[in-house]
Amino acid sequence: MAQCRLPEQFADVAAHHLPPDRPVGAEGGRPRTPNRTVLKVLWYVLTTGCRWRDVPPDMGCSGETARCRLIEWEDLGVWARVHLDFLRLLRRDGELKHETAIVDSVLVRAHGAGERTGPSPVDRGKPGCKYSLMVDRNGAALGVKVAGANASDHTQILPLVKEEFPKVGGKPGRPKETPDRLYADAGYDSEATRNVLRSLGIEPFIRKRGTPHGSGLGKVRWVVERTIGWVKGLRRLRVRYDRREEAIEAWNTLAMAVINFRLWRHAAADAD
Repeated sequence: MAQCRLPEQFADVAAHHLPPDRPVGAEGGRPRTPNRTVLKVLWYVLTTGCRWRDVPPDMGCSGETARCRLIEWEDLGVWARVHLDFLRLLRRDGELKHETAIVDSVLVRAHGAGERTGPSPVDRGKPGCKYSLMVDRNGAALGVKVAGANASDHTQILPLVKEEFPKVGGKPGRPKETPDRLYADAGYDSEATRNVLRSLGIEPFIRKRGTPHGSGLGKVRWVVERTIGWVKGLRRLRVRYDRREEAIEAWNTLAMAVINFRLWRHAAADAD
């Protein structure tokens, strides 16, 4: 249960991006739940996968309050800034290798359907969604795109690379706008995709359909499969309950921030 508790290091970084806690007005009234309490509940829901109504009352914040704050902070761009901050810390410490990007996808069931869902080809046509994930050479989460479960992989790779590749500071020099190399499996096989990637200055390493195994790409690609395992370890993302697009985007970005935080903390522990 230790992983269900909000780490102080994560809370300290996130606190810089959260709006100030609102004081009680001149007319009095019930004070607004503090940001740190809400953040603690969001971490708990993300890691345990519990429903909003099952949040323990003694946590100091109802699930409905946490849900509203999750979406409010998504609209303010909080989660995107927290995600970028942990990427910056990884780059500062020499742990970000985003010259190489690796892409893969995973399907999850979507209870109650909702936005960005479609019939799952691996779950008897039940509603589901596809997470297309991009990581660096070490498995740090760079970006994610969500689509219906029936979306083809090769239609997701270009929007993922062009729209979600982060511009990360942390060292002198202009941040990279695209990776130098991109690795993907045969699900992304398309000559048109390769041509577009090359026009962006990206060298594609995408296995062609029908070719035998043993290309050696797996020596690089395995980290994205490990990161997908980490994503599914955050149980709120293992099965999708939220229907609104804003909540889905918020969970995805928060999950990437959590993964990168754990990588950064692990690297810092090794350095000590």
